[in-house]
Amino acid sequence: MLISLDVGYNRLSGELPKSLINSTRLQFLNVEENIITDTFPDWLRVLPILEILVLRANEFHGPISYLESSFSPPKLRIFDIKKNNFTGVLQSDFFAAWSAMSLPVVYFEGDSQYRFSGVGKPHYQASVALTNKGSKMKLVGSGFTIYKTIDISRNRFQGGILKSIGLLNELIVLNMSNNAFTGPIPPSLSNITSLQSLDLSQNGLSAKIRPELGKLTFLAWMNLSYNRLEGPIPQGTQIQSQNISSFAENPGLCGAPLQKTCSGGEEARNQDGEKEEKYQVLSWTAAAITYLPGVFC
Repeated sequence: MLISLDVGYNRLSGELPKSLINSTRLQFLNVEENIITDTFPDWLRVLPILEILVLRANEFHGPISYLESSFSPPKLRIFDIKKNNFTGVLQSDFFAAWSAMSLPVVYFEGDSQYRFSGVGKPHYQASVALTNKGSKMKLVGSGFTIYKTIDISRNRFQGGILKSIGLLNELIVLNMSNNAFTGPIPPSLSNITSLQSLDLSQNGLSAKIRPELGKLTFLAWMNLSYNRLEGPIPQGTQIQSQNISSFAENPGLCGAPLQKTCSGGEEARNQDGEKEEKYQVLSWTAAAITYLPGVFC
């Protein structure tokens, strides 16, 4: 019974073997840093308990939007296809059914998940290198249970960032950098309330930075550099605490932490918009309190 397959950092070539479709107990598949030449293995969607899929740094290619049915393994929590040659526009519902990334983690002390053993053989722990907050980190053992990651960076994806990404409210790391995404940053990103690391750099994103991003209280690291974003940088704490390099090479951006000041009109409109948003939230909160039974006589 195959539970884990880690063949990373070899010189494996050819296609990913479709015989893996018979490994119905497979949870962990890591083929990073090889020279595998293949299209996206959508057939892996039939594996009922696949949780970690790492195809990073190979020669996978072509679109992944032609699939007859959505790629949605119900347990998938780490999806890393960084540094390949995937192209095209993602289906609008591509992330819609990734239910494991929208559910809170239930973790028990001493949980032995991802410690694999054969009969009469010692345990070993699976491990994989991921990119988090711009740096590589090694995930081992119980870290797999906690981390929920999507890394599709360094490919050639096009089109807009999908609104359906906002359904994955337990996602911790999102890296979509070094592609050809265009259009605005969708407001649905503000629904990913567990997000700690966001990298949208090196794309063609435009329009203003959504002030809602400043409400992501766990967002410790953000990189929006090398895009076409414009207007005042929102004043939310999680945005203003970022390094100046996070906003570099967006000629239309202005305001702190950049040295470029905004014109009076731009800054006033930005502040008015944020005040109006706060006022609406307070109004609804007050209304809710007023109508609580027994609060007022």
